[in-house]
Amino acid sequence: MRVEVNGTARDIAADTVQDALAELGWAEARVATALNGEFLPSTARATQPLRDGDRLEVLAPMQGG
Repeated sequence: MRVEVNGTARDIAADTVQDALAELGWAEARVATALNGEFLPSTARATQPLRDGDRLEVLAPMQGG
């Protein structure tokens, strides 16, 4: 399916947000996620289905000041 990940269209095989994160290399990363503009808690990623055309944002915490 085709989803937009951080503003870039990507073809992925995953059918949940958690599987998409693993497929995209963020399986072990501590990240925040949003799906179609709505915050998605980490506890919901395993059961949240992805659909063709969804927009997934993946944000990593920044350090510094």
